[in-house]
This record gives sequence, structure tokens and C-alpha cells, in this order.
Amino acid sequence: MKLPFDQNLSPRLVKALNDLYPDSVHARDVGLTDALDETVWDYAARNGLIIVSKDSDFHQRSFLFGHPPKVVWIRRGNCTTNQIESILRAHHADLLRFEQDTEGAFLTLD
Repeated sequence: MKLPFDQNLSPRLVKALNDLYPDSVHARDVGLTDALDETVWDYAARNGLIIVSKDSDFHQRSFLFGHPPKVVWIRRGNCTTNQIESILRAHHADLLRFEQDTEGAFLTLD
């Protein structure tokens, strides 16, 4: 499963989660450091990716436009990169099911 991590998440997640989510990228690694949400959305849709973000805007876009792309919204306030990593590790099976779900547009993780 290849995930693009939004600008609001640490680029360190790419390396830290490589064992579960190989080939994932951070927005800055693909030239989207200062990109508008629409640009990130279009990039993910074109490449068949699931956006991972703490930004509720992507969650709202999924309501408006459906998928692709799918969105994983990490609904946690201020937290560390290690906590984000732990959440994504703990929910790996959920993300695999979500990836295969033809109807689901977003997944909320706390």
C-alpha cells in the first residue's frame, strides 16, 4: 500500500513505516510542499493513492467528491510523530481492508 503523507505530518513517517507501507511518499518528496489541497487531491487520485492527513479539509473533500482518492484522517490533536506511527501500525489491518473497500471514501483514526 502506497500512502502520500500530507504536509502536516512528518516526512520521517516514510522511513519509519516503510516495512508496512512501502513506497509511500511525503508531500515534499513529490514537489507538493506548499501545494493546495486540490493539487494534493489530484495527485493522489491520478496515482491511485490513499491520502493520510491530520487535516479535516481532506475529510470534507471526500464528502463532497467521493473517491478516488481515499482519505485516512488522523483525528488526533497535538501529538508526536511516534504517536502517529503507532496509530498507523495499530491500524494496518484496517487500512488494508479500507484499501479493498470499493465503497469507502474515508477512514477516521483516533
